[in-house]
Amino acid sequence: MSATQILEQDQPAQSREPVVNDFSITVGTVNGSGSQTSNLTILRALFKMGIPVSGKNLFPSNIQGLPTWYTIRVSKDGFLARREETEIVVAMNPATFAKDLAGVLPGGAFLYADDIRLAIGRDDISIYPMPVKQLVKDSGAPSELRDYVANMVYVGVLTWLLNIDLDKIYQALSFHFKGKPKPIDLNFGVVRAAHQWASQNLTKTDPYRVEPMNATDGYIMADGNTAAALGAIYGGVQFAAWYPITPASSLAESLVEYLPILRKDPEEPDRNTYAVVQAEDELAAIGMAVGAGWAGLRAMTSTSGPGLSLMAEYAGLAYFAEVPVVVWDVQRVGPSTGLPTRTAQGDLTFVSFIGHGDTQSIILLPGSVNECFEFGWRAFDIAERLQTPVFVLSDLDFGMNQWMTEPFRYPDVPMDRGKVLWEEDLERLKGEWARYRDVDGDGIPYRTLPGNRHPAAAYFTRGTGHDENARYSEDDQVWHNLLARLKRKFETARQYLPAPQVDCMDCAQYGIIGFGSTTPAIQEARHHLAQRGIPTDYLRVRAVPFAHEVGEFISNHDVVYVVEMNRDGQLNQLLTLEYPHLAPRLRSIAYTDGLPLSASFVRDSILTWPKKVEDLEGKQKLASLMAEE
Repeated sequence: MSATQILEQDQPAQSREPVVNDFSITVGTVNGSGSQTSNLTILRALFKMGIPVSGKNLFPSNIQGLPTWYTIRVSKDGFLARREETEIVVAMNPATFAKDLAGVLPGGAFLYADDIRLAIGRDDISIYPMPVKQLVKDSGAPSELRDYVANMVYVGVLTWLLNIDLDKIYQALSFHFKGKPKPIDLNFGVVRAAHQWASQNLTKTDPYRVEPMNATDGYIMADGNTAAALGAIYGGVQFAAWYPITPASSLAESLVEYLPILRKDPEEPDRNTYAVVQAEDELAAIGMAVGAGWAGLRAMTSTSGPGLSLMAEYAGLAYFAEVPVVVWDVQRVGPSTGLPTRTAQGDLTFVSFIGHGDTQSIILLPGSVNECFEFGWRAFDIAERLQTPVFVLSDLDFGMNQWMTEPFRYPDVPMDRGKVLWEEDLERLKGEWARYRDVDGDGIPYRTLPGNRHPAAAYFTRGTGHDENARYSEDDQVWHNLLARLKRKFETARQYLPAPQVDCMDCAQYGIIGFGSTTPAIQEARHHLAQRGIPTDYLRVRAVPFAHEVGEFISNHDVVYVVEMNRDGQLNQLLTLEYPHLAPRLRSIAYTDGLPLSASFVRDSILTWPKKVEDLEGKQKLASLMAEE
């Protein structure tokens, strides 16, 4: 069917009730086509109009030419979770044309490049062909750039169709290209031409549009990996070693980008106060970081699941030798290589017990991009206070996607270097100290750092059995006491970790526990449940070991749903181990398919639990609730 035929055929009548600032846009393109620039331009322009938005990028594992999708959610109510439905679809890829067409909700809009000559067998949606190749040719773009600026055509058409402010589009392009006039003008020229063409040749028949709001005032847009890197910089990172791995690479790359700007010696501007090393593999990366942590530097590494597997032995060494180091795990789908470009929360139990023997890990669980920044600096304080590895578990959804977030706040407490003895301390003690002795009863010993000139400062760091004085020992009581002290340190950790966040509704009988990037879906699901007369309380876990508030929350609710993105309910497993007497109250809602959780999945999973059916007086009421959707 030709573009002319499409334009001349009967199209759905325009809805009498416009849908304003409440819909989703999905763009189907191919990897490596430059579509990310176009998609982020739309996202940022809407954000600059004051409209709450979120963007999800679904892309293949670094193979150019394979299908990729980008979804922008526009939500006047500020909901940022992935939706399973989409009202507006842009099809630029012939290979996924049929799938993209089928994915448009009835009454929605379908935009496509008119050189894709495939059948369109739907009369329940608005159809808008776009002369992409002709507009790009007319733009005068160099031939080698035409495939990249072609995506700006759908930016221009959407700008007209949805009433997006063209000035905001220009500002978004200026931000993306860092103010460079040539690429800004080239891309904006295509946008403006497509906008003009659409205004002269298309008739709008769908109900969707946007209007300016002020809901984004005081917010910024950022991704979690950049936020984590900036947090680490403001937390005083001195050494970072890494090996490239999706989706964690951009965290280290952000360190490389911002450290030269932010971490120069003020007295010697040509002298850096940091070192970043790209190692030959993950084993070397964490080995370097552990060595730097032992030497007294604030040291870190970043990786994802497969790299973390290689790091297990060094993590165990740092735990047993009591060396502070920070490890960022930006989770993806496993096991093994799994799905490198999909998101999950599948590393929780592995990290909890990483290393053989009796090990317990300190874990931070950021629940927003803002917390990625906060935990970026806070992790160093905790690692040095406890003299142990601290693992920060983010995921691909937080790490690589753009999120609305409050501006980052400079650390509000002084750096905590923990229990470090300097020359004057050792002199006061007359040299009488022991590296692994628990003086204060909290399980945390005192340490010295290389460079301490006092004759009594030296000790031998061991990953083998050792007594309080760091001397090798195979004595059974010495070994028992050592492991008991490490356990005591793990208990002490609770007072230094971020407390969970609790959000309560009046008279809520049911509780929900979650962590990390599931929070937007859970919060939206709670909104839907409350509208149906089912209030819920929500506790977001922010650290392991669990704070006492977690046990209290479970005790205060008859049923607690544990929501997470993995197959086996790993958070539910840890809660069951910690609170076995409360385990009958827990209900695991665990699911993973590589996509971020949706609110509808969380809501429906809660509604369809057998105990929930009984509490709602049977299947009839449940069916009624489901029918309302």
